[in-house]
Amino acid sequence: MPIASKLIVALAKTLDLVLRLYIWVIIIGAIISWVSPSPYNPVVRTINRLTEPVLRPIRKIIPPLGGIDFSPVVAIFLIYLIQSLVVPLLYRIALATM
Repeated sequence: MPIASKLIVALAKTLDLVLRLYIWVIIIGAIISWVSPSPYNPVVRTINRLTEPVLRPIRKIIPPLGGIDFSPVVAIFLIYLIQSLVVPLLYRIALATM
């Protein structure tokens, strides 16, 4: 297997792992938001810093309806969409470079 295809496979696996972890960060952030934690807690601040750049633009398009924020659901759906399109494409590119 040429080195280029190994690098592309490694990129695909890394991207898949990062997207899966980010989905869990979004889920944890949504669960934490239900209990009204202290905004000064370092874990809460870190999760907010990680998720807000993705959730904020979604909230501008789809504001909370009836006090329910659907932006995490939309973000997870979009991440799954990216995951199902880009990761297999990278694997196909890696196979083509063999």
